[in-house]
Amino acid sequence: MEESRLRTYSPLTLAFLGDAVYTLFMRDYVVRKGNTNVNRLHKKTVGFVSANAQEKAVMALIEGDELTAEELEIFRRGENAQTATHAKNASARSYHRATGFECLIGYLYLKEEKTRIEEILKRAIEINEDEQI
Repeated sequence: MEESRLRTYSPLTLAFLGDAVYTLFMRDYVVRKGNTNVNRLHKKTVGFVSANAQEKAVMALIEGDELTAEELEIFRRGENAQTATHAKNASARSYHRATGFECLIGYLYLKEEKTRIEEILKRAIEINEDEQI
């Protein structure tokens, strides 16, 4: 998609898509780690896709200076977006940061930057791996 057109998308639209991409990536990772019952797969996946896990990952990426200036700008757009909903098990700050992270993933997906998405999400796994059941 053209950059000029992509920049017209609402950050929440990008987050909507980014949530799906992020969740699919994490489910794929958990399933490839080993065949087990669906309840256990779900619990492991939630450990990666919760707002708190997403916040932990994106803040580590930011603190480690692992995002480009453009990626940080897109994250901030999503983080600052006015949402109509909130997370059940996370603070408003965590929820907004997770929304920003999902916005970034959606943006990269529409830019067809699959390699960069994979790099970022593999780091998210590394950052949150110790939290897993």
